[in-house]
Amino acid sequence: QLQLQESGGGLVQAGGSLRLSCADSGGTIRNYAMAWFRQAPGNDREFVATCGWPGKEATANSVKGRFTTARGDAKNTCYLQMNSLKPEDAGTYYCAADERPYEYYSARFYGYWGQGTQVTVSS
Repeated sequence: QLQLQESGGGLVQAGGSLRLSCADSGGTIRNYAMAWFRQAPGNDREFVATCGWPGKEATANSVKGRFTTARGDAKNTCYLQMNSLKPEDAGTYYCAADERPYEYYSARFYGYWGQGTQVTVSS
């Protein structure tokens, strides 16, 4: 049973950077497909990027060129590096995992979620 935990959120000025981390305290995520999603108040949860998923590297158009993902050396941690942050990037960021999501960009196909970490971007 995975127990995902995000960290690294906070308040940053527009143009700044943050690095989010997602680790599993209950097992191992190395054998799972992982992705990052985000949700702003009043909006649906939206796909941000896959993480260390060979053959399924994908990034949302809204963050392409600014956000990158990587797995840690032991494959048990997933990182989201966010550069050139914009106010519209603000929201709660979640990492998600599943053995084989049918559609990598759809939140409903991921069975494991962290509790989320808040990102606030001031203009």
